[in-house]
Amino acid sequence: MTSRLPVPVDPYGVFTDLGRGVHDRTMNGHHREALRLADEAEAVAAILGDRQVAMVARQGRMYALLALGRLNEALVIAHELAERRQGTGPRASAAKAQADLAELLIRLGRVDEGLHWLARATAALETTPRGSLRYFSALCSVGDAAQAADLYELADDCARQAADALAVDDLFRSAGQLQHAEMLLEWGLRLEQVGRADEAWLRLNRSVAILTAYRQRHPDTPLGAALLALGLARTGRAREALELVDRSLLPLREAGQIHEARLLHLAHGSALRHLGDLAGAHREFVAAEQLAEQTGQRLIIHHELATLAAARTPGEATTTMLAALQQQVSHLWRQRLDRRLMLQQARRRAELELAREMAEGVAASDALTGLGNRRTFDQRLGALRHGTALILVDVDRFKTINDTYSHGVGDGVLTAVAEILSSHCRRGETAVRFGGDEFALFLHADLTAATVIAQRIRRVVVRWNWNDLAPGLRVTLSMGAAVYTEGMTGADLFDRADHQLYAAKRQGRDRLVA
Repeated sequence: MTSRLPVPVDPYGVFTDLGRGVHDRTMNGHHREALRLADEAEAVAAILGDRQVAMVARQGRMYALLALGRLNEALVIAHELAERRQGTGPRASAAKAQADLAELLIRLGRVDEGLHWLARATAALETTPRGSLRYFSALCSVGDAAQAADLYELADDCARQAADALAVDDLFRSAGQLQHAEMLLEWGLRLEQVGRADEAWLRLNRSVAILTAYRQRHPDTPLGAALLALGLARTGRAREALELVDRSLLPLREAGQIHEARLLHLAHGSALRHLGDLAGAHREFVAAEQLAEQTGQRLIIHHELATLAAARTPGEATTTMLAALQQQVSHLWRQRLDRRLMLQQARRRAELELAREMAEGVAASDALTGLGNRRTFDQRLGALRHGTALILVDVDRFKTINDTYSHGVGDGVLTAVAEILSSHCRRGETAVRFGGDEFALFLHADLTAATVIAQRIRRVVVRWNWNDLAPGLRVTLSMGAAVYTEGMTGADLFDRADHQLYAAKRQGRDRLVA
Protein backbone atom coordinates (compact mmCIF):
# COMPACT_ATOMS: atom_id res chain seq x y z
CA MET A 1 0.00 0.00 0.00
CA THR A 2 1.31 3.48 -0.89
CA SER A 3 0.84 6.32 1.58
CA ARG A 4 -0.77 9.52 0.37
CA LEU A 5 0.74 12.84 1.26
CA PRO A 6 -1.73 15.54 2.28
CA VAL A 7 -2.49 17.91 -0.60
CA PRO A 8 -2.10 21.56 0.43
CA VAL A 9 -5.16 23.59 -0.47
CA ASP A 10 -4.84 27.26 -1.34
CA PRO A 11 -6.87 29.46 1.04
CA TYR A 12 -7.94 31.57 -1.97
CA GLY A 13 -9.72 28.67 -3.68
CA VAL A 14 -8.74 25.38 -5.25
CA PHE A 15 -8.54 26.81 -8.78
CA THR A 16 -6.11 29.66 -8.07
CA ASP A 17 -3.45 28.20 -10.41
CA LEU A 18 -5.79 28.91 -13.29
CA GLY A 19 -5.60 32.63 -12.56
CA ARG A 20 -1.88 32.53 -11.81
CA GLY A 21 -1.26 31.04 -15.26
CA VAL A 22 -2.30 34.41 -16.71
CA HIS A 23 0.43 36.09 -14.66
CA ASP A 24 3.01 33.52 -15.74
CA ARG A 25 2.35 34.29 -19.43
CA THR A 26 2.63 38.02 -18.87
CA MET A 27 5.82 37.78 -16.79
CA ASN A 28 7.39 35.83 -19.66
CA GLY A 29 6.30 38.41 -22.25
CA HIS A 30 3.49 36.37 -23.86
CA HIS A 31 0.82 39.04 -23.47
CA ARG A 32 -1.71 38.02 -26.14
CA GLU A 33 -1.61 34.45 -24.87
CA ALA A 34 -2.20 35.86 -21.37
CA LEU A 35 -5.34 37.64 -22.60
CA ARG A 36 -6.69 34.42 -24.14
CA LEU A 37 -6.02 32.53 -20.92
CA ALA A 38 -7.65 35.33 -18.90
CA ASP A 39 -10.83 34.89 -20.95
CA GLU A 40 -10.86 31.18 -20.06
CA ALA A 41 -9.98 31.71 -16.38
CA GLU A 42 -12.65 34.37 -15.84
CA ALA A 43 -15.28 32.22 -17.57
CA VAL A 44 -14.44 29.22 -15.38
CA ALA A 45 -14.37 31.40 -12.24
CA ALA A 46 -17.84 32.75 -13.11
CA ILE A 47 -19.22 29.22 -13.48
CA LEU A 48 -17.62 28.09 -10.21
CA GLY A 49 -18.48 31.27 -8.34
CA ASP A 50 -14.79 31.60 -7.37
CA ARG A 51 -14.24 35.32 -6.84
CA GLN A 52 -10.60 35.00 -5.87
CA VAL A 53 -9.67 33.23 -9.12
CA ALA A 54 -11.59 35.88 -11.03
CA MET A 55 -9.65 38.64 -9.25
CA VAL A 56 -6.27 37.00 -9.93
CA ALA A 57 -7.17 36.55 -13.60
CA ARG A 58 -8.38 40.16 -13.87
CA GLN A 59 -5.10 41.37 -12.44
CA GLY A 60 -3.16 39.31 -14.98
CA ARG A 61 -5.35 40.73 -17.75
CA MET A 62 -4.55 44.25 -16.56
CA TYR A 63 -0.79 43.61 -16.79
CA ALA A 64 -1.13 42.16 -20.29
CA LEU A 65 -3.17 45.17 -21.44
CA LEU A 66 -0.59 47.51 -19.91
CA ALA A 67 2.25 45.74 -21.74
CA LEU A 68 0.30 45.97 -25.02
CA GLY A 69 -0.27 49.70 -24.57
CA ARG A 70 -4.04 49.41 -24.04
CA LEU A 71 -3.86 51.73 -21.05
CA ASN A 72 -7.46 52.89 -20.76
CA GLU A 73 -8.73 49.30 -20.68
CA ALA A 74 -6.13 48.45 -18.04
CA LEU A 75 -7.11 51.52 -15.99
CA VAL A 76 -10.71 50.30 -15.63
CA ILE A 77 -9.46 47.06 -14.08
CA ALA A 78 -6.92 48.90 -11.89
CA HIS A 79 -9.68 51.08 -10.38
CA GLU A 80 -11.81 47.99 -9.79
CA LEU A 81 -8.99 46.10 -8.03
CA ALA A 82 -7.96 49.08 -5.89
CA GLU A 83 -11.55 49.50 -4.69
CA ARG A 84 -11.87 45.78 -3.89
CA ARG A 85 -8.62 45.76 -1.93
CA GLN A 86 -9.45 48.89 0.05
CA GLY A 87 -9.91 47.91 3.67
CA THR A 88 -9.98 44.14 2.98
CA GLY A 89 -7.29 41.49 2.96
CA PRO A 90 -3.56 41.89 3.55
CA ARG A 91 -2.24 45.46 3.49
CA ALA A 92 0.51 44.46 1.02
CA SER A 93 -2.18 43.43 -1.49
CA ALA A 94 -3.86 46.82 -1.08
CA ALA A 95 -0.49 48.56 -1.58
CA LYS A 96 0.08 46.59 -4.78
CA ALA A 97 -3.34 47.51 -6.18
CA GLN A 98 -2.75 51.18 -5.32
CA ALA A 99 0.69 51.16 -7.00
CA ASP A 100 -0.71 49.52 -10.14
CA LEU A 101 -3.40 52.21 -10.33
CA ALA A 102 -0.73 54.88 -9.77
CA GLU A 103 1.38 53.60 -12.68
CA LEU A 104 -1.52 53.66 -15.12
CA LEU A 105 -2.63 57.14 -14.08
CA ILE A 106 0.92 58.46 -14.48
CA ARG A 107 1.36 56.83 -17.90
CA LEU A 108 -1.92 58.43 -18.99
CA GLY A 109 -0.64 61.87 -17.94
CA ARG A 110 -2.71 62.15 -14.75
CA VAL A 111 0.42 62.62 -12.66
CA ASP A 112 -1.08 64.32 -9.59
CA GLU A 113 -3.60 61.51 -9.12
CA GLY A 114 -0.93 58.92 -9.76
CA LEU A 115 1.43 60.37 -7.16
CA HIS A 116 -1.42 60.40 -4.63
CA TRP A 117 -1.95 56.64 -5.08
CA LEU A 118 1.80 55.99 -5.14
CA ALA A 119 2.14 57.80 -1.80
CA ARG A 120 -0.64 55.67 -0.32
CA ALA A 121 1.07 52.52 -1.57
CA THR A 122 4.47 53.41 -0.10
CA ALA A 123 2.90 54.40 3.22
CA ALA A 124 0.98 51.11 3.39
CA LEU A 125 4.12 49.09 2.65
CA GLU A 126 5.83 50.58 5.69
CA THR A 127 3.26 48.85 7.93
CA THR A 128 3.29 45.39 6.30
CA PRO A 129 5.33 42.29 7.22
CA ARG A 130 8.42 41.96 5.01
CA GLY A 131 9.77 38.90 3.27
CA SER A 132 6.47 37.50 1.98
CA LEU A 133 5.54 37.02 -1.66
CA ARG A 134 2.82 39.66 -1.27
CA TYR A 135 5.38 42.18 -0.02
CA PHE A 136 7.76 41.34 -2.88
CA SER A 137 4.99 41.74 -5.44
CA ALA A 138 3.89 45.07 -3.96
CA LEU A 139 7.50 46.32 -4.04
CA CYS A 140 7.70 45.51 -7.75
CA SER A 141 4.48 47.42 -8.46
CA VAL A 142 5.72 50.44 -6.50
CA GLY A 143 8.93 50.29 -8.53
CA ASP A 144 6.99 50.25 -11.81
CA ALA A 145 4.93 53.26 -10.76
CA ALA A 146 8.06 55.13 -9.64
CA GLN A 147 9.73 54.43 -12.99
CA ALA A 148 6.65 55.74 -14.83
CA ALA A 149 7.04 59.00 -12.87
CA ASP A 150 10.81 59.16 -13.64
CA LEU A 151 11.53 58.62 -9.94
CA TYR A 152 14.37 56.23 -10.72
CA GLU A 153 15.97 56.42 -7.28
CA LEU A 154 12.78 55.09 -5.65
CA ALA A 155 12.43 52.42 -8.35
CA ASP A 156 16.03 51.31 -7.81
CA ASP A 157 15.53 51.13 -4.04
CA CYS A 158 12.43 48.97 -4.52
CA ALA A 159 14.32 46.64 -6.86
CA ARG A 160 17.19 46.24 -4.40
CA GLN A 161 14.79 45.41 -1.57
CA ALA A 162 12.94 42.94 -3.79
CA ALA A 163 16.22 41.22 -4.68
CA ASP A 164 16.78 40.54 -0.96
CA ALA A 165 13.34 38.99 -0.46
CA LEU A 166 13.51 35.44 0.88
CA ALA A 167 10.12 33.79 0.33
CA VAL A 168 10.07 34.21 -3.46
CA ASP A 169 10.34 31.48 -6.08
CA ASP A 170 12.48 31.76 -9.21
CA LEU A 171 9.66 32.87 -11.50
CA PHE A 172 8.83 35.94 -9.40
CA ARG A 173 12.45 36.72 -8.61
CA SER A 174 13.32 36.57 -12.32
CA ALA A 175 10.42 38.86 -13.18
CA GLY A 176 11.75 41.35 -10.61
CA GLN A 177 15.22 41.18 -12.15
CA LEU A 178 13.79 41.85 -15.60
CA GLN A 179 11.90 44.85 -14.27
CA HIS A 180 15.05 46.17 -12.58
CA ALA A 181 17.11 45.76 -15.74
CA GLU A 182 14.57 47.63 -17.87
CA MET A 183 14.44 50.48 -15.36
CA LEU A 184 18.24 50.77 -15.35
CA LEU A 185 18.30 50.91 -19.15
CA GLU A 186 15.74 53.68 -19.25
CA TRP A 187 17.56 55.56 -16.49
CA GLY A 188 20.83 55.26 -18.39
CA LEU A 189 19.29 56.55 -21.62
CA ARG A 190 17.79 59.55 -19.83
CA LEU A 191 21.13 60.31 -18.16
CA GLU A 192 22.84 60.21 -21.56
CA GLN A 193 20.37 62.80 -22.84
CA VAL A 194 21.19 65.28 -20.06
CA GLY A 195 24.95 64.86 -20.56
CA ARG A 196 25.75 62.72 -17.51
CA ALA A 197 27.63 60.07 -19.49
CA ASP A 198 29.56 58.48 -16.60
CA GLU A 199 26.44 57.88 -14.54
CA ALA A 200 24.65 56.57 -17.62
CA TRP A 201 27.47 54.09 -18.32
CA LEU A 202 27.23 52.67 -14.81
CA ARG A 203 23.46 52.08 -15.09
CA LEU A 204 23.70 50.56 -18.56
CA ASN A 205 26.44 48.14 -17.51
CA ARG A 206 24.52 47.11 -14.39
CA SER A 207 21.55 46.35 -16.61
CA VAL A 208 23.63 44.24 -19.01
CA ALA A 209 25.08 42.25 -16.11
CA ILE A 210 21.60 41.49 -14.73
CA LEU A 211 20.27 40.56 -18.17
CA THR A 212 23.22 38.32 -19.03
CA ALA A 213 22.64 36.28 -15.86
CA TYR A 214 18.89 36.27 -16.47
CA ARG A 215 19.25 34.99 -20.05
CA GLN A 216 21.34 32.05 -18.90
CA ARG A 217 18.31 30.80 -16.91
CA HIS A 218 15.55 32.03 -19.23
CA PRO A 219 16.87 32.08 -22.82
CA ASP A 220 13.42 32.12 -24.46
CA THR A 221 11.92 35.20 -22.79
CA PRO A 222 11.20 37.83 -25.51
CA LEU A 223 11.58 40.85 -23.24
CA GLY A 224 14.90 39.56 -21.86
CA ALA A 225 16.30 39.25 -25.40
CA ALA A 226 15.08 42.72 -26.42
CA LEU A 227 16.45 44.44 -23.32
CA LEU A 228 19.82 42.70 -23.57
CA ALA A 229 20.13 43.67 -27.24
CA LEU A 230 19.57 47.31 -26.34
CA GLY A 231 21.98 47.17 -23.41
CA LEU A 232 24.71 45.60 -25.55
CA ALA A 233 24.21 48.15 -28.30
CA ARG A 234 24.46 51.10 -25.88
CA THR A 235 27.63 49.75 -24.26
CA GLY A 236 29.51 49.30 -27.53
CA ARG A 237 28.93 45.58 -28.16
CA ALA A 238 27.20 46.17 -31.48
CA ARG A 239 27.89 42.79 -33.13
CA GLU A 240 26.41 40.86 -30.19
CA ALA A 241 23.40 43.15 -30.22
CA LEU A 242 22.83 42.56 -33.94
CA GLU A 243 22.85 38.78 -33.44
CA LEU A 244 20.00 39.07 -30.94
CA VAL A 245 18.10 41.48 -33.18
CA ASP A 246 18.39 39.18 -36.20
CA ARG A 247 16.99 36.23 -34.22
CA SER A 248 14.17 38.05 -32.45
CA LEU A 249 12.85 41.10 -34.28
CA LEU A 250 10.74 39.63 -37.09
CA PRO A 251 9.09 36.88 -34.97
CA LEU A 252 8.16 39.41 -32.30
CA ARG A 253 6.72 41.88 -34.81
CA GLU A 254 4.66 39.11 -36.38
CA ALA A 255 3.44 38.05 -32.93
CA GLY A 256 2.34 41.61 -32.12
CA GLN A 257 4.84 42.02 -29.26
CA ILE A 258 5.00 45.79 -29.76
CA HIS A 259 6.97 46.68 -26.64
CA GLU A 260 9.74 44.16 -27.34
CA ALA A 261 9.82 45.03 -31.06
CA ARG A 262 10.26 48.73 -30.27
CA LEU A 263 13.21 47.95 -27.99
CA LEU A 264 14.79 45.79 -30.70
CA HIS A 265 14.43 48.52 -33.34
CA LEU A 266 16.06 50.94 -30.89
CA ALA A 267 18.84 48.41 -30.27
CA HIS A 268 19.27 47.86 -34.03
CA GLY A 269 19.56 51.59 -34.69
CA SER A 270 22.03 52.06 -31.83
CA ALA A 271 24.22 49.20 -33.10
CA LEU A 272 24.18 50.43 -36.71
CA ARG A 273 25.11 53.95 -35.63
CA HIS A 274 28.00 52.55 -33.60
CA LEU A 275 29.17 50.73 -36.76
CA GLY A 276 28.89 53.89 -38.88
CA ASP A 277 25.71 53.04 -40.84
CA LEU A 278 23.83 56.29 -40.16
CA ALA A 279 21.16 55.75 -42.84
CA GLY A 280 20.36 52.31 -41.43
CA ALA A 281 20.28 53.73 -37.91
CA HIS A 282 17.80 56.40 -39.03
CA ARG A 283 15.55 53.75 -40.56
CA GLU A 284 15.50 51.72 -37.33
CA PHE A 285 14.90 54.72 -35.07
CA VAL A 286 11.93 55.73 -37.24
CA ALA A 287 10.56 52.18 -36.96
CA ALA A 288 10.95 52.35 -33.16
CA GLU A 289 9.19 55.73 -33.05
CA GLN A 290 6.23 54.30 -34.97
CA LEU A 291 5.82 51.64 -32.27
CA ALA A 292 6.20 54.03 -29.33
CA GLU A 293 3.03 54.27 -27.24
CA GLN A 294 4.04 56.60 -24.41
CA THR A 295 5.47 60.10 -24.22
CA GLY A 296 8.65 59.00 -22.42
CA GLN A 297 9.35 56.40 -25.09
CA ARG A 298 8.90 58.93 -27.90
CA LEU A 299 11.13 61.47 -26.16
CA ILE A 300 14.03 59.02 -26.02
CA ILE A 301 13.63 58.13 -29.70
CA HIS A 302 13.17 61.74 -30.84
CA HIS A 303 16.42 62.60 -29.11
CA GLU A 304 18.17 59.75 -30.96
CA LEU A 305 16.76 60.98 -34.30
CA ALA A 306 17.78 64.58 -33.62
CA THR A 307 21.31 63.58 -32.60
CA LEU A 308 21.58 61.40 -35.69
CA ALA A 309 20.28 64.17 -37.98
CA ALA A 310 22.89 66.59 -36.60
CA ALA A 311 25.61 64.03 -37.36
CA ARG A 312 24.33 63.17 -40.86
CA THR A 313 23.63 66.71 -42.10
CA PRO A 314 25.43 69.27 -39.95
CA GLY A 315 24.02 72.75 -40.27
CA GLU A 316 22.04 75.49 -38.62
CA ALA A 317 18.67 73.72 -38.95
CA THR A 318 19.70 70.44 -37.37
CA THR A 319 21.73 72.22 -34.68
CA THR A 320 18.74 74.41 -33.78
CA MET A 321 16.42 71.39 -33.69
CA LEU A 322 18.81 69.48 -31.45
CA ALA A 323 19.25 72.46 -29.12
CA ALA A 324 15.47 72.87 -28.78
CA LEU A 325 15.05 69.19 -27.99
CA GLN A 326 17.90 69.33 -25.46
CA GLN A 327 16.15 72.20 -23.74
CA GLN A 328 12.93 70.18 -23.53
CA VAL A 329 14.82 67.15 -22.20
CA SER A 330 16.50 69.26 -19.51
CA HIS A 331 13.16 70.79 -18.52
CA LEU A 332 11.55 67.37 -18.16
CA TRP A 333 14.51 66.11 -16.17
CA ARG A 334 14.15 69.04 -13.76
CA GLN A 335 10.48 68.18 -13.35
CA ARG A 336 11.65 65.05 -11.53
CA LEU A 337 12.57 67.23 -8.59
CA ASP A 338 9.06 68.68 -8.52
CA ARG A 339 7.59 65.20 -8.57
CA ARG A 340 9.82 64.07 -5.73
CA LEU A 341 8.58 67.00 -3.65
CA MET A 342 4.95 66.28 -4.62
CA LEU A 343 5.39 62.65 -3.61
CA GLN A 344 6.86 63.65 -0.23
CA GLN A 345 3.88 65.93 0.45
CA ALA A 346 1.39 63.28 -0.67
CA ARG A 347 3.21 60.72 1.47
CA ARG A 348 2.75 62.85 4.60
CA ARG A 349 -0.98 63.12 3.89
CA ALA A 350 -1.21 59.38 3.23
CA GLU A 351 0.58 58.58 6.49
CA LEU A 352 -1.91 60.70 8.44
CA GLU A 353 -4.84 58.97 6.70
CA LEU A 354 -3.30 55.56 7.33
CA ALA A 355 -2.65 56.33 11.00
CA ARG A 356 -6.29 57.33 11.46
CA GLU A 357 -7.52 54.20 9.65
CA MET A 358 -5.23 51.98 11.72
CA ALA A 359 -6.38 53.57 14.99
CA GLU A 360 -9.99 52.97 14.02
CA GLY A 361 -9.12 49.44 12.90
CA VAL A 362 -7.35 48.57 16.17
CA ALA A 363 -10.40 49.57 18.16
CA ALA A 364 -12.57 47.26 16.05
CA SER A 365 -10.18 44.35 15.42
CA ASP A 366 -9.17 41.16 17.18
CA ALA A 367 -5.55 41.28 18.36
CA LEU A 368 -4.72 37.65 17.48
CA THR A 369 -6.31 37.24 14.04
CA GLY A 370 -6.73 40.79 12.77
CA LEU A 371 -10.41 40.14 12.01
CA GLY A 372 -13.20 42.32 13.28
CA ASN A 373 -13.97 41.86 16.99
CA ARG A 374 -17.17 41.83 19.06
CA ARG A 375 -17.53 45.57 18.53
CA THR A 376 -17.48 45.04 14.75
CA PHE A 377 -19.95 42.17 15.12
CA ASP A 378 -22.42 44.31 17.05
CA GLN A 379 -22.05 47.18 14.54
CA ARG A 380 -22.82 44.88 11.60
CA LEU A 381 -25.82 43.36 13.37
CA GLY A 382 -27.12 46.87 14.00
CA ALA A 383 -26.82 47.93 10.34
CA LEU A 384 -28.37 45.01 8.45
CA ARG A 385 -29.79 45.39 4.98
CA HIS A 386 -31.62 43.23 2.47
CA GLY A 387 -29.37 40.59 0.92
CA THR A 388 -27.15 40.04 3.97
CA ALA A 389 -26.29 36.49 4.98
CA LEU A 390 -24.83 35.65 8.39
CA ILE A 391 -22.71 32.51 8.80
CA LEU A 392 -21.72 31.53 12.35
CA VAL A 393 -18.62 29.33 12.60
CA ASP A 394 -17.23 27.29 15.51
CA VAL A 395 -13.97 25.34 15.51
CA ASP A 396 -14.95 21.81 16.50
CA ARG A 397 -13.58 20.56 19.84
CA PHE A 398 -11.25 23.54 20.17
CA LYS A 399 -10.70 22.96 23.89
CA THR A 400 -9.41 19.47 23.08
CA ILE A 401 -6.96 20.97 20.57
CA ASN A 402 -5.63 23.34 23.24
CA ASP A 403 -5.38 20.57 25.86
CA THR A 404 -3.78 18.04 23.51
CA TYR A 405 -1.34 20.20 21.57
CA SER A 406 -0.91 23.51 23.50
CA HIS A 407 -2.42 26.95 23.45
CA GLY A 408 0.22 28.04 20.93
CA VAL A 409 -1.08 25.45 18.46
CA GLY A 410 -4.61 26.59 19.26
CA ASP A 411 -3.67 30.17 18.40
CA GLY A 412 -2.18 28.90 15.13
CA VAL A 413 -5.46 27.18 14.29
CA LEU A 414 -7.45 30.35 14.97
CA THR A 415 -5.07 32.43 12.85
CA ALA A 416 -5.27 30.02 9.90
CA VAL A 417 -9.06 29.78 10.07
CA ALA A 418 -9.23 33.59 10.19
CA GLU A 419 -7.08 33.88 7.05
CA ILE A 420 -9.26 31.38 5.20
CA LEU A 421 -12.44 33.20 6.23
CA SER A 422 -11.15 36.66 5.27
CA SER A 423 -9.91 35.40 1.89
CA HIS A 424 -13.51 34.59 0.97
CA CYS A 425 -14.76 38.12 1.68
CA ARG A 426 -15.40 40.65 -1.06
CA ARG A 427 -15.38 44.40 -0.57
CA GLY A 428 -18.02 45.31 2.00
CA GLU A 429 -18.16 41.81 3.47
CA THR A 430 -16.76 41.13 6.93
CA ALA A 431 -15.15 38.28 8.82
CA VAL A 432 -15.33 38.55 12.62
CA ARG A 433 -13.95 36.70 15.63
CA PHE A 434 -16.43 37.51 18.38
CA GLY A 435 -15.47 34.82 20.90
CA GLY A 436 -12.71 32.34 21.71
CA ASP A 437 -13.24 29.91 18.82
CA GLU A 438 -16.36 31.62 17.48
CA PHE A 439 -16.32 33.37 14.13
CA ALA A 440 -18.90 35.02 11.90
CA LEU A 441 -19.14 36.02 8.25
CA PHE A 442 -21.39 38.82 6.98
CA LEU A 443 -21.83 38.26 3.24
CA HIS A 444 -23.76 40.00 0.46
CA ALA A 445 -25.46 36.82 -0.73
CA ASP A 446 -28.69 34.88 -0.81
CA LEU A 447 -28.93 31.59 1.05
CA THR A 448 -27.84 29.51 -1.96
CA ALA A 449 -24.69 31.57 -2.60
CA ALA A 450 -23.89 31.73 1.12
CA THR A 451 -24.15 27.95 1.32
CA VAL A 452 -21.73 27.50 -1.59
CA ILE A 453 -19.19 29.82 0.05
CA ALA A 454 -19.55 28.22 3.47
CA GLN A 455 -19.15 24.69 2.08
CA ARG A 456 -16.03 25.75 0.20
CA ILE A 457 -14.56 27.21 3.39
CA ARG A 458 -15.37 24.02 5.29
CA ARG A 459 -13.66 21.86 2.65
CA VAL A 460 -10.57 24.08 2.57
CA VAL A 461 -10.23 23.76 6.37
CA VAL A 462 -10.63 19.97 6.25
CA ARG A 463 -7.96 19.62 3.52
CA TRP A 464 -5.56 22.13 5.02
CA ASN A 465 -2.16 20.63 5.86
CA TRP A 466 -2.49 20.98 9.63
CA ASN A 467 0.49 18.62 10.10
CA ASP A 468 2.71 21.62 9.44
CA LEU A 469 1.32 23.09 12.67
CA ALA A 470 1.26 19.87 14.72
CA PRO A 471 1.63 16.24 13.57
CA GLY A 472 -1.70 14.44 13.71
CA LEU A 473 -3.74 17.62 14.11
CA ARG A 474 -7.17 17.62 12.44
CA VAL A 475 -9.45 20.66 12.32
CA THR A 476 -13.09 20.87 11.25
CA LEU A 477 -15.79 23.53 11.45
CA SER A 478 -19.45 23.55 12.38
CA MET A 479 -21.44 26.27 10.63
CA GLY A 480 -24.92 27.74 10.71
CA ALA A 481 -26.30 30.14 8.10
CA ALA A 482 -29.29 32.46 7.93
CA VAL A 483 -30.35 35.34 5.68
CA TYR A 484 -31.80 38.69 6.75
CA THR A 485 -35.36 39.46 5.65
CA GLU A 486 -37.48 42.57 6.12
CA GLY A 487 -38.77 43.00 9.64
CA MET A 488 -35.99 40.99 11.32
CA THR A 489 -33.81 42.54 14.01
CA GLY A 490 -30.12 41.80 14.43
CA ALA A 491 -31.01 39.57 17.38
CA ASP A 492 -33.48 37.66 15.20
CA LEU A 493 -30.86 36.97 12.54
CA PHE A 494 -28.29 35.91 15.12
CA ASP A 495 -30.76 33.58 16.87
CA ARG A 496 -31.70 31.92 13.58
CA ALA A 497 -28.04 31.37 12.55
CA ASP A 498 -27.17 30.23 16.08
CA HIS A 499 -30.01 27.70 16.01
CA GLN A 500 -28.62 26.29 12.74
CA LEU A 501 -25.10 26.18 14.20
CA TYR A 502 -26.21 24.06 17.14
CA ALA A 503 -28.16 21.82 14.79
CA ALA A 504 -24.85 21.23 12.91
CA LYS A 505 -23.17 20.27 16.18
CA ARG A 506 -25.99 17.93 17.19
CA GLN A 507 -25.78 16.22 13.79
CA GLY A 508 -22.11 15.30 14.29
CA ARG A 509 -20.10 18.49 13.58
CA ASP A 510 -17.97 19.20 10.46
CA ARG A 511 -21.02 20.36 8.56
CA LEU A 512 -23.16 23.35 7.60
CA VAL A 513 -26.83 23.68 8.42
CA ALA A 514 -28.72 26.43 6.60
